[in-house]
Order: sequence, then C-alpha cells, then structure tokens
Amino acid sequence: MARLSIAPVPVLAAPMAGGPTTTALVAAAAGAGSLGFVAAGYRTAEQLAADVAAVRRETGVFGVNLFVPDRSPVDHEAVLAYRDRIAPEAARLGVELGEPRWEDDDDWAAKVDLLVRDPAPWVTFTFGLPDGADLERLRRAGSRLLVTVTDVEEARAAAHLDPDGLVVQAAAAGGHRGTFDQHRDPGTDPLISLIAGVRAATDLPVVAAGGLATPADVAGALAAGAEAVQVGTALLLADEAGTRPTHRRAVADPASTTVTMRAFTGRVARGIRNSFSDVYDAGAPVGYPAVHHVTAPLRRWAAEHDDPQHLHLWSGTGLRHARPGPAADLIAALVP
Repeated sequence: MARLSIAPVPVLAAPMAGGPTTTALVAAAAGAGSLGFVAAGYRTAEQLAADVAAVRRETGVFGVNLFVPDRSPVDHEAVLAYRDRIAPEAARLGVELGEPRWEDDDDWAAKVDLLVRDPAPWVTFTFGLPDGADLERLRRAGSRLLVTVTDVEEARAAAHLDPDGLVVQAAAAGGHRGTFDQHRDPGTDPLISLIAGVRAATDLPVVAAGGLATPADVAGALAAGAEAVQVGTALLLADEAGTRPTHRRAVADPASTTVTMRAFTGRVARGIRNSFSDVYDAGAPVGYPAVHHVTAPLRRWAAEHDDPQHLHLWSGTGLRHARPGPAADLIAALVP
C-alpha cells in the first residue's frame, strides 16, 4: 500500500464550512506540524481565492476541501411543503424564510479553475465523486487528492479514480456526512470497522474521521490501519476557530447530546439536539442544498440573537472532550 506522508503530526484539522474553520486555524495546524484544510463550502470562488491567499501569507502547508455538486433530482413539492410547515415557526420569530435554490453547484467550476491556476498542495472532496476530468486537471496542476467516503461501496467507486487516498468518515462525525447519494441514509458502522473494510477493499491510504476525541481514539484508528486522523469537533472551541459564541456554549454544555438530522439542510448531518430538530426532523425532506437555503435566514437570526434552539449546532459524538485553547495545543494533546 502506498503512503501519504501527509504531515509529521498525524492529527489533521478537518475542514468545517460555515465559519469554524478560519485561515488562522489552518495556519495554526501547519505550525503544529499538522495539516489544515480551507473549507471552500458556501464560499464563492472569489472568497476562496482570498482565503487561500491569506493562508499562503502564513504557510505553504495546507489543503482545500470542495463540495462536489449533487446532480440528483430534488422533490420540489416536498421541499416547498416543508417550507410551508416551518414558516409559522419562523414567522413567530419575525423571520422570513429563504427561497430554495434548485440549481446550486457551490461555484464548482470556478473553484476548480482557481485551484488549477493556483494549486493547493492538497485538495479533498466531499458529498460525492468529482468528475474524472476535473480530478485530472487538479492532479496535473500538482495537487494531491483525497476523496471522502462513508462506506466500502463508496471506497471502491472512489478507487477507480485513483486518488492519493481516502478520508473515511464514520457516523460519529459532526456536521454533514459525505455520503455520495443524499437520498440514502448513511451507514452506521463504527470507525474501526469502517477502516478495516475499506482497507480490505482497496489499496489506498486512509485518513480516519469521526468521533476521534482522545489520544486513545486516535491510537485505535492508527492501529486499525489509518495513516492519519482528521478531527473537527475537538477544535470547535480552539482560540483560532470561528465557531459562533452560541455554538461554543452548546458544545461546552454538559447537557448537550448529538443526533443525526436533516431538518436544517435536507442532508444527513450530526449536530446538537435542539427544539427545531426535535419538532421538524421527522418528515424533513431530502433536498440539499435547497433546504439549506430555505432555513438560512432562520439560522442567521438564531446566531445573531443567541438562540441555540434554531441554529445548526454541528458537533460529533466527542463533544464532551472539546476544550478551549490554542489549536496547536489541542492537536498535540491528541497525539498518542
């Protein structure tokens, strides 16, 4: 099996789109001998270019994570019915919901063009398989490539594109699952079993992700055959993270528990249970990113008004172990 030799410190900083991952966090990870990833999701190509330039001013050691567009059809009637269902809740708070965007590829082509012109050392993909031609363009530009998978079937499909390695994401991970088909409920295999299955099915190196919160967790993943691990929840409270104050308090609250939900975005994600997920998750439609755009004004209002009950509080199962402090210290503390 080929090796990635991805970083001297095998605990990497996961990309956390929507705010928690900042350029300062990516730079801090590099300074700790690790590797951080610029979270390109929800950013325009122009914003991504500015992020990459800011990171380059601090370090040349970084990656960029891209959302692969989901081309599968979305049930328009179901999404609009869901909008009608949650509208009274939003109106009670004085919020007008957003309109669904049926065609939103997260500025994919422009981002690929940018990274071909200005290559990053590493590019990772989530939510699906990138087009082979785009992958080859990035490879020729000099980037090393990792594809996120959530089960053995996805790993086999990704292996046909010959990436440098796989990010194997288990159900304990916070935020969105990287499942290729959003219409399918993701698997629930524990991380160690998932690593073993993927390594048996492919000869690609593995970066493990999902629920890694202690040195013992990291040691277990490495012993199972992962070359490195990727942590997100463990860095949500880092000094350099852009995690909202409301989100920080929820992560630190000993009463918080996590569940998987579609209620906020239409795609399965793990976050801290709140009243919105309790009431509206049952029957929430498959429909990312259309549902994401519908609920965006509500979530923005919640962040501005310190309301944890209407905010997507993405977090993995390891939230009990999240601690504040410099990212370099938090990463070092996880090395077995």
